[in-house]
Amino acid sequence: MKNMLAAFIFFTRLPFWRIAHVPADCFKQVVPYWPLTGWLTGGIVALTLWLTGQIFPLSVAWILALTARLLVTGCLHEDGLADFCDGFGGGTTRERTLAIMKDSHIGTFGVIGLIVYFLLMTQMGAMPLHTLCAVAFCADTYSKWCASHLINFLPYARKEEESKAQVTYRRMSAKEALMGTFFGWIPVCLLLPAGWMWLCLCPPLVFFLLCLWMKKRLGGYTGDCCGALFLLCELSFYLCTLAWLWK
Repeated sequence: MKNMLAAFIFFTRLPFWRIAHVPADCFKQVVPYWPLTGWLTGGIVALTLWLTGQIFPLSVAWILALTARLLVTGCLHEDGLADFCDGFGGGTTRERTLAIMKDSHIGTFGVIGLIVYFLLMTQMGAMPLHTLCAVAFCADTYSKWCASHLINFLPYARKEEESKAQVTYRRMSAKEALMGTFFGWIPVCLLLPAGWMWLCLCPPLVFFLLCLWMKKRLGGYTGDCCGALFLLCELSFYLCTLAWLWK
């Protein structure tokens, strides 16, 4: 339970820290519970979308829903995406890439990366309201499940004391991986039509390609890589869904 609470404290900005004191060591084991936090963040997106969709055009409601998640997470993953784009776009060596990613200032590649990401995300308002609500919940939980496996595929690229969050994640055990699979897949199985299951192939493909790139450039991953990987896996889920509906 402490590890679970640590995950909600780490991945959101809601005052879960008021519930109980969590030892620092628990934050090294939050990744298996990342898909579970998606039930909260994805649920907030879906609920905000449905409520505001009764008042505003869907395009406006979708932007408000995305904004709600940004507020709940404190832009944690978007910060990772910006640093990832800056590092991999501007770095020419492993050391330079890591140094750029650790710099708190955002660069050209980071700005462009976020602009392109949000421009694509806002286009998801082309889906019907109820469909987008279901997809929003599933995309959040499932993509976090995909991204969570990064810590088992690659080593951490920095020393622990060099981490921006001052924590390095421990690899998942088989039991933890199974638990994460449960939380990541249940929404997909319950909310999406059976004929849409092939859409679940898109995020793992993005995961595999980005893992290869991270291994080649860094020989491992960083916290920014985790955030960027989640958002890009999620974006691929949305884009494939939109393409499926648009055909």
